[in-house]
Amino acid sequence: MGKSRGSIAFFGTYRPPVPLDIFSCPANPPPQSAKDELLLTDGESYNQNGQPIPAAALKELLTFLGKKNPKLASECGATPEDAEKGRVTGLVFVSERDRGLETLHVALRFVAGGKQVKVLSLGNIYGADTFGGVRMEDSGCVAGGFKVGRTTVGHSLVYVSTKAPVKARRTPWTVVYRTDLADGKTERLTPLGQYDLSPAVSPSGKMVAVANFQQNRWNGEIENLKTDIVVMNVDKRAQGRSDRKVLIKDGGWPTWGSDNVIFFHRGFDTTPPSNTARWGVFRFDIAAGKEERVTDESIDAMTPAAIRETQVAVATVREKSKQVLMKVERVVTQYRHIEIFDTASKTSVPITQKTRPEGDHYNPFVLDGGTRVGYHRCRTDKLLKVQNQKSTPTTSIQRRFDKVQPPESHADVGLFRVTGVFPSVSKNGKKLAFVDNEFKAVWLADGRGLRVVYKVRATKSVFSTSWNQNDDLDTLYVCEGPAFSIDKPVQIMRIPNVSREDYENMETFPLTDEEYNCAFPSTNAEGTKLVFRSSRNRVAGGERQHKNLYIIDAEKGEAAGVVPLTDGPWTDTHCSWSPREGCDWIVFSSTGRPEKDIVKGKDEPEKDHGLDPGYFAVYLVNAKDIKKGEVPVPVRVIHSAPTIAGHINHPVFSPDMKSIVFAADLAAVSADPISMPHFTHSVRPYGDIFSVNLRDTTDMAKNRDIQEFHRITHSRYEYSTPTWTGIADDEEDPNAKWKMLESLPNFTPWCPYACGEAGEKEGADCSAACSAGACILHSDRSSPLLSHLRTPGALLRDAGRDREPRRPALCPHTRNPDGSDAGAANDG
Repeated sequence: MGKSRGSIAFFGTYRPPVPLDIFSCPANPPPQSAKDELLLTDGESYNQNGQPIPAAALKELLTFLGKKNPKLASECGATPEDAEKGRVTGLVFVSERDRGLETLHVALRFVAGGKQVKVLSLGNIYGADTFGGVRMEDSGCVAGGFKVGRTTVGHSLVYVSTKAPVKARRTPWTVVYRTDLADGKTERLTPLGQYDLSPAVSPSGKMVAVANFQQNRWNGEIENLKTDIVVMNVDKRAQGRSDRKVLIKDGGWPTWGSDNVIFFHRGFDTTPPSNTARWGVFRFDIAAGKEERVTDESIDAMTPAAIRETQVAVATVREKSKQVLMKVERVVTQYRHIEIFDTASKTSVPITQKTRPEGDHYNPFVLDGGTRVGYHRCRTDKLLKVQNQKSTPTTSIQRRFDKVQPPESHADVGLFRVTGVFPSVSKNGKKLAFVDNEFKAVWLADGRGLRVVYKVRATKSVFSTSWNQNDDLDTLYVCEGPAFSIDKPVQIMRIPNVSREDYENMETFPLTDEEYNCAFPSTNAEGTKLVFRSSRNRVAGGERQHKNLYIIDAEKGEAAGVVPLTDGPWTDTHCSWSPREGCDWIVFSSTGRPEKDIVKGKDEPEKDHGLDPGYFAVYLVNAKDIKKGEVPVPVRVIHSAPTIAGHINHPVFSPDMKSIVFAADLAAVSADPISMPHFTHSVRPYGDIFSVNLRDTTDMAKNRDIQEFHRITHSRYEYSTPTWTGIADDEEDPNAKWKMLESLPNFTPWCPYACGEAGEKEGADCSAACSAGACILHSDRSSPLLSHLRTPGALLRDAGRDREPRRPALCPHTRNPDGSDAGAANDG
């Protein structure tokens, strides 16, 4: 059954294109090779952030399952007695297998019979009332299993969920809940008006420690969240009270070594615009009130997992990489590895350096009483098998569409996550275009398959695809210019007949002069006019960095004249024309425009974290009948916050013009950024897709400052650059419809990520991922690197093209090729 309002597609900025999965290794003695590594899930989907379920707790869960859903209990093949006797073990973890949502699941591992793994969703066990709807879940751990007097407190699952809407803007939705494993009853542990991350349960099961946002708010931190460690009782009714209190100032990711000892990590900010911190792990003795540093200041250490009072497993990066500046490969000490630190002997034992020396490992946890250590990493064995022209077998990143469950507010809209930067879908929904992560090639997917239709060379880059709204013209617009240079020229290029069969002979035509920095083109519904933003200076005494909107002929370009649409010493960008014929409304994102409720402080920095001017909001402007020498007055539709940290970007209309969809920071962050596999120079570790419903589609003024918004996605990653097509979400798999998963016989990747097996190299070069529009493999945020940088002299191996030396790949998580910040939140 189709969706009546079409489909929204978007790009997941930080989500690795190769699946994450959960593994474990022996801790004592430590592993000696990759053969010592054990997969803990069934290998399906993306899996991360695991924690073991104690046998007694698993028995309660399976008992409830047998009563609530006997059929599923029979199918899973595990009984309460199996849990009690140790014949089956349990692991709670985050997986994306439930319609693209990041939600909690349970892996049942059968000790006998080849150690088979069966995965169940918590929704299937405890019902959709608690574990249903669009939300993100994280940090599952087990509490309870103790007595208070004669009262026995059963086991419960403690976890983070974003299921409860928050009306306040730029406020986290992350709340800690507790669900009783014996009866499914659920209560909120985080007080109303407060927001928590990373819950951890004490060994006795009586207390929970969380990372609580300082002053109950988020102030736009990019890497180092400002949180305190707060502790509270698990069951306030049985234990008499919650007894919630701040225990440690300025700390995150708590883990209990005993009921008296907590380990945690702490970041020490460096100066913008790097937006990075140095990280260390600390130990806090509650009874003594004593804090001590566990890891040396010379290394970065984060996401601890306590084994006992004096031992803790930690993710470390022992040496900063110079990969960005010197274009060199990382060495083993520059990868994120798991180590065990002993605070008594002041020694450490490496765990993953022998199993996968040149790979990154994340978020350790402890199993089997400390005899094994778990973690998650990417799986390069999940890559596609490809034959090149020389019949040499190799591998490539899978390019695909992922269907994602929409919220009830958008039940009539299809939702898709795209592997590719700046995705755009033609108005008839038959063609998808996107840019690779090198910003060197434009890819087109349609009924004939997936192919490169445009490629730039030398110092130029390409970004921001946009289709002419008149499908008969079969015209695609892209932006071409040098990278990281806000004052360098960027041109808008027109590619007519872009879906032609002889795409090797594709012609392109520049629409804008080389003198200016021009980007983000969008045509009117008739396909005759094109709006774009440009850095040309028309402000008396102004600076070139200011950008405004202009209109030109969609075919002839500037040669037929340029009409100014906006004017002022600010940045107007991310413009999109109405899809309705005869309507000249244009939606765009803007920063710096004077508004009554926007008051800049005297001591406020010029840029938010050194990246951009901030204050991004969404505006509407009418381009109809513009008189010479005049510019129309825009109407502000929605803003994030009246501060420099507010960001709402990349707005586009719905096909029926009833709504505007955009990427924004309205829900702050949903996970600790340092725990995620993304780049040091990533712009921002947050951003989801939101929408507002217009009050009126004929009177623009009635749409000023809309208060209600709808959150469409819930993710730890940054979701950005949405596009909305009128074609319904039918039952056909879009990967099959557009042949997204077919191998390309003329493509040979030069990529250790793509070519290596477990234990082999990761991170020196990722042309396969970049060409797939998805190169964000395993990069570590704690060291200044981009893992997909080219090594010197590497060659472009795309058959049928002239070969040329590779240059460092451009990262969409740093800045756009026009010099602006990429992702949901920025345009410099």
